[in-house]
This record gives sequence, C-alpha cells and structure tokens, in this order.
Amino acid sequence: MEKEQKINRLLNSQPFGVVYLSSWLTENGFSTQLLNRYKKSHWLYSIGRGAWMRVGEQPTYEGAIYALQQQAESSVHIGGKTALSLLGKAHYLELSIQQITLFGGSKEKLPAWFTKYNWDVKVNYFSSSFLPSKAGLQTLEQSNFSLQISNPIRALLECLYLAPKKQKLVECYEIMEGLNNLRPKQVQELLELCTSIKVKRLFLYMAKKSHHDWFKYIKMEKIDTGKGKRSIVKDGVYIAEYGITVPKELAEYE
Repeated sequence: MEKEQKINRLLNSQPFGVVYLSSWLTENGFSTQLLNRYKKSHWLYSIGRGAWMRVGEQPTYEGAIYALQQQAESSVHIGGKTALSLLGKAHYLELSIQQITLFGGSKEKLPAWFTKYNWDVKVNYFSSSFLPSKAGLQTLEQSNFSLQISNPIRALLECLYLAPKKQKLVECYEIMEGLNNLRPKQVQELLELCTSIKVKRLFLYMAKKSHHDWFKYIKMEKIDTGKGKRSIVKDGVYIAEYGITVPKELAEYE
C-alpha cells in the first residue's frame, strides 16, 4: 500500500502526457527492479530503454521534450521554422506537420528511445554551439505543461544556420519581413553572442533590406562580423556591404 502511494505521488508530480525518464525515476528512489514490477502491475509501460509512460496515456514528442528539459535538464528545444510556426510568426509559410526541427548543444545527442520511437513526424535534430544553449528561449504553453522553445530571433538565426543547404534563403528573408516588432535589445544580445559569421552577416543584410525600424537601433560596432568574403552560394550576387554572395533571387527580391 505504501509503495502504491509512493508511485502515485511520483506519477502525479508530473503533468499529464509527459514521458518519465528512468534516470529521473531512479533519482527519486525507484530502482529498475521496482519499475519492472510496476510494469507488471500495469502502472507503467516502456516506450524504449530508459523511458516510461503512465498506462492509459499516449506519448507525444512534446511530452518527450518536456521530460528532456525538466527531468534531464537538457537544452534540446524546438527551434528554426517549427518554433516560428508555433509562435505564429510563419503563418504565411507552409506549416508542415510532417516534420519538426529540434536544436541542442554541440555535445548533446537525442537519446536512443527518442530517435527510435515513431512520433508520426520526421524529427530533424541539429546539435550546435553557434549560440549559447539557454540564450533566446521563451516559454510556449501547452495544454498540460510548458516548453522552452526558440524565440523568433533565435529561431531565424537557426534557420540561417541551416541555410542554404537545409533551408532556403528566400524563405528566411520572408520570415525576416514579418519580424517588424522585434526588441532591438534582444536582437543585439543574440547577435553579440552568436559565433557564426555567416549567420550574423545574413541576418544583418536581411534586416536592413527589410527596412525594419528596430534595425536602426542595432549597435554594429559591438557585433563581430569577421573579415574577408563569405560565398554563401555559387554564382550568386555579391553584397559588398556585408561581404557575402547570396542567391540572385534573394538579391532581387522586392
């Protein structure tokens, strides 16, 4: 009876629909042996090695990301175009529910149980260190819990990080056009923290091209944009002010 109360208290300490990590359960006093006993008693079921669900609940990728963020203190988060779509900043773009973009730290990997599970969406995961893992995140409320996802500035920087191979530059510019009410202080902070010269030059070029009011408050002298030319694409148009070669369709985009 006491053990039943113990597992009940623990399970009820987490929101409905989230994954339970074995590591977190172990830290809270539940051995592998005990977890297997709960499995036989139909309290829990396994969705892969190291991850459990309450019987009667179906896992979602959001509930899995919540577990990584809150139980494992991971910096894995929804980013790029997926974050922009969820924040309503890419409503004029096609929101593909067939795939999601996740980012994490340069040495972070998604656990095997996450990558092997069928979430009914394709998961595109990128580990990088071009921005500090906790910078530029904001809270997105779900029905039962909240997630940390990229704010619009970080999300666009992540899109530019993936460009041009995994993200079209013209699409990045269309996103930039819609970001007319960014806070200059937040933009400044993230550009100063960003270590990718390519990303910073593209962002600044697109921001100026968009004629946003907030752009005039950016202190360019505090942003390291490096030296030398950067050829983003072959046979493109060279933009002397930012030392980048961009696709012709972007240079001529009105």
